[in-house]
Amino acid sequence: MEILQIIDILEDKIEQSKSIPLLNRALIDREDILANIEEIRINLPDDMKQARLIKDERKRIIAEAQAEADEIIKNAKIKTEEMVNEHEITKKAYEQANQIIAAAQKNSRELRMGARQYVDSLFADTDAKLTKAQSIIRKARADVRQEASKPALEQDTKAE
Repeated sequence: MEILQIIDILEDKIEQSKSIPLLNRALIDREDILANIEEIRINLPDDMKQARLIKDERKRIIAEAQAEADEIIKNAKIKTEEMVNEHEITKKAYEQANQIIAAAQKNSRELRMGARQYVDSLFADTDAKLTKAQSIIRKARADVRQEASKPALEQDTKAE
């Protein structure tokens, strides 16, 4: 189960828990909530692995873009050398080679920029999800601790 699904389940359990009148408190099944929190802990490494895979994919995309740009530049140089014999052809070849190199460099920059933006957006999304999960967990833990710290007599009186 995904972390966000587990958090949704926790939220539903908290919302559906029995209320204690006049205290704005709720009775929850501590073991059930703690089991859900443990499930989140188990799934967190998967999210970290996914972030690492995204980072590796970003590196691969950038390397492919650089290799493609290098190949285009190499081909442009070869083409230029073949056209050196005649002056007019050479002149046109240099212009075309420069255009190809400029296009390849622009394409490479755009690919790198796009890859960086894509990876950044994935990291931002993952960061937001993890931050939200952490906030929910902290609040749930605080509520559980607050309930646990109340004297037994006070809790028994309120339950009646």
